[in-house]
Amino acid sequence: MSAEYATFALAPAVRAGGFLADGGFEVHRDFMDFVVDGHPLLHLLSGLDAVSPLASDVPPAILTRQVRGLLLETAAPLPGGRHVLYGCPECEELGCGAVTAVIEQEGNDVVWRDFAWQTDATVDLELNGYHGTGPFRFRADEYRAALERLLDGATTRARRRVLLIGARAAALARLAAALRTIGIGADIAHDTAAVPAEELRAYGAVVFGGSVARSERAAVRAAFTGSGVDVACVDALADVVPLVVAQVEQALDRRPAGHRRLTGLTADSRTASVTVASVCRVRLVAHRLDRLHRTRTHEVFDGTLEPGTHRIPLDAEAAKGRSFLVARAAGGVLVAAVTS
Repeated sequence: MSAEYATFALAPAVRAGGFLADGGFEVHRDFMDFVVDGHPLLHLLSGLDAVSPLASDVPPAILTRQVRGLLLETAAPLPGGRHVLYGCPECEELGCGAVTAVIEQEGNDVVWRDFAWQTDATVDLELNGYHGTGPFRFRADEYRAALERLLDGATTRARRRVLLIGARAAALARLAAALRTIGIGADIAHDTAAVPAEELRAYGAVVFGGSVARSERAAVRAAFTGSGVDVACVDALADVVPLVVAQVEQALDRRPAGHRRLTGLTADSRTASVTVASVCRVRLVAHRLDRLHRTRTHEVFDGTLEPGTHRIPLDAEAAKGRSFLVARAAGGVLVAAVTS
């Protein structure tokens, strides 16, 4: 094994939730990702849809147990000294599959090795190993300091609540219910005039319905600024719940560009241009409003893309009229209006 050291850090990451073209949904999860040599480890795992055990929505006692395990202060949860690094975003069952690795202490170093995809207590490294990933040797003091900051509460937790502003109560109620379904808290208000500053600080984004005047939007933004909150503002593109949910997910993702797989999306009536930073599965869904303002949804693309920018043809039925495109990849979502 090479004696060369890798750097170790933690960084906020997100598994964007949302509604799928088939009527299903995916749950929103905020978690801390492992950053090795400046790059999210999850990006090395071929577009895997998974989260680390260091999730912001787990009870403190469970988070502490997970951190103590990674610090090797408790026994490994799987045979052979193996630890779960990434698991199913929807549940904690090993049967759904998990990325595991052996974590061990070697003198003043901590080593992660033998990465594998695992679905039961045993693992076949020849068949299911992530060949070419690792081993990684970390300086123990750097490794411990990064994980212990979680125990000290020094890592900022995500603000996973959204404030919905508008006059159309029924439409906002549908949106709030959808956001809560995927794990994002949502409250409805006409304005922020009577909302205390400490309550405003709990929100990560504010969504404006189409009926909110420009002056009212400015007043809401000023209220957040006066409360010391850097809040993401979302102007709903249309009264289409899955579309606005995707806008909210995009707004809540405050990670730097270098920690994202999906980095660009534009579309015209003929093609979509999608840019990805690493190999990943990308799904494109078009939402359009017909002449009677009914929503039409079309799945445009579902496949694996290599790093770079890709032009994907759009079906005329999916892109005509007033239409919008939602792109999803592991950990992120982007929304674009289709231009003529």
